[in-house]
Amino acid sequence: MALLNCIVCDKEFKRKPFLIRRSGGKYCSNTCHYSDARTGKKISCSTCGKEVYRTPRRLKLSKSKTYFCNKSCQTLWRNQYFVGRRHKNWIHGRAAYRTVLARIGREKICESCKTKDTRVLAIHHIDRVRTNIDPSNLVWLCHNCHFLLHHYDVGRERGLLRSHS
Repeated sequence: MALLNCIVCDKEFKRKPFLIRRSGGKYCSNTCHYSDARTGKKISCSTCGKEVYRTPRRLKLSKSKTYFCNKSCQTLWRNQYFVGRRHKNWIHGRAAYRTVLARIGREKICESCKTKDTRVLAIHHIDRVRTNIDPSNLVWLCHNCHFLLHHYDVGRERGLLRSHS
């Protein structure tokens, strides 16, 4: 091991002889090596605010002009930004009722028989209009209670069914 001095910060460091022969004995670290050559900018992460360096090329190629420190910050941003009409699989929004109750935090429990088994729960539209996704029009029902309600009007007395006149 040879002792060398960094040409940027003058710090003493050790380097193996074969690295010196391959011109690896000028800088003590990557920070010093790239400190003079950097032409980009430090930008704060759009999710957590951490400072990150971006090259001019990456700054230019960004479509959204939002930058992230890592993939998990990017994913958090993407999951909040690309919802509804901005989602690539958006069609018409009529199936959005499936997540409305989950988003407002209503407990997943059947309104009729009080079962909590999420594997059998479905969403029921009280006025039977599937395009009406107002949370006051939606309730959780298990498949059995949902079937009974639609085919035998069981549950009308509890307010789980309204005519859609």
